[in-house]
Amino acid sequence: MKLLIKNGTLIDPVLETMQKTDILVEDDLISAIGEGLEDAEARVIDAEGCAISAGLIDMHVHFRDPGFTYKEDIISGSHAAAHGGFTTVTCMPNTKPTIDTPEWVKYVYDRAEEGSGIHVLPIAAVSKGQLGEELTDAEALKKAGAAALSDDGRQVMNANLMRDALICASRQNMVILSHCEDENMVKNYAVNEGRISRQLGLPGRPAIAEELMVMRDAMLAEETQSAVHICHISTGKAVDIVRKFKKKGVKITCETCPQYFTLTHSEVLTQGAAARVNPPLRNTRDMQAVLEGVKDGTIDCIVTDHAPHSEEEKARGLEKAPSGMVGLETSLAITLTQLYHTGEMTLPQILAKMTVNPAHILGLEKGRVAVGCDADLTIFDPNEEWVVDASKFASKGRNTPFNGKTLKGRVKYTIAAGKVVYEDGGEE
Repeated sequence: MKLLIKNGTLIDPVLETMQKTDILVEDDLISAIGEGLEDAEARVIDAEGCAISAGLIDMHVHFRDPGFTYKEDIISGSHAAAHGGFTTVTCMPNTKPTIDTPEWVKYVYDRAEEGSGIHVLPIAAVSKGQLGEELTDAEALKKAGAAALSDDGRQVMNANLMRDALICASRQNMVILSHCEDENMVKNYAVNEGRISRQLGLPGRPAIAEELMVMRDAMLAEETQSAVHICHISTGKAVDIVRKFKKKGVKITCETCPQYFTLTHSEVLTQGAAARVNPPLRNTRDMQAVLEGVKDGTIDCIVTDHAPHSEEEKARGLEKAPSGMVGLETSLAITLTQLYHTGEMTLPQILAKMTVNPAHILGLEKGRVAVGCDADLTIFDPNEEWVVDASKFASKGRNTPFNGKTLKGRVKYTIAAGKVVYEDGGEE
């Protein structure tokens, strides 16, 4: 099968260039890049007015499979990812049972074969059952195809266990993705500790609960000379900690999500449980600090932390509803609206955080567009406006505080392994 993409603007986040060009895809590889390409056998995609990037990579999603497939499953999640322009995603292991054995790693790959055609990679648990008591077998999990290790959804509270985990993961050239919240401080509280929690008369999740664990894991990474990746960073002081340890040469990277540089904890006053996430939306000062961390490179990746829940669960109200929001189908557009169209960042700078950076952290040979590379591509119109309608999501989850919002930037085609797996206005 051949595809010929004509008249698009290729974004290179490494060279920080934007160049109008054509791209020829043969089977699952890029075979030519240049102006004036022709091939009578190829399907032609006119990308006039659109940007072309390497397929987006989201290194933090929850597909709820196995065990919670009424919320999402690997098949529906992969279709949501394709709609959002993602060609590679990595699934967190907080499922039932936990993805903590080679057999369950294989399960994810097998189920993904039935999906949209994107690459779905499993992240395996750091500790058995995510109980924080006994380490999983990192070597066996790596051999089975685990992309990384994480107990996301829970913090590895035992510092000695986390230290051992970092050492074991390092021996396998794997990174640990760390959910940084002191469980004794946050409990199951619904909102950030501060003005809004006091206004609502609710106990809050203090920022220092995140910051203490970021500092601990940064110090452990430094001491063990191992790689740690901080998940969904949300406070200014946490960003500062990562910034300082990076300057010291520690192998520490981090990510954030669009909600943390777009929304504040005031959102729960109007959105209720739809705006409940872990870590919680913070105050304006933290939001601005996260934005600055994205801009100056301290924050390496923009991810979704795609966390679908049923309508019934989110209807329980702010205090009783589970935390999380869906994000795969809105992430690029929110980011473009908030960062590109405000002049905060360029397209190459933004796309680095959604392609090449996560690929590098995970050790994937993806994230670039060049002859001979995998034909994973995202074509989007950065200027097209649209209104979010959660009822039309491919995801089973509808839980988003962005429902009804007007965004600027729309995915037109998603191409994974040389096949069109999503086309705006068409069928997959």
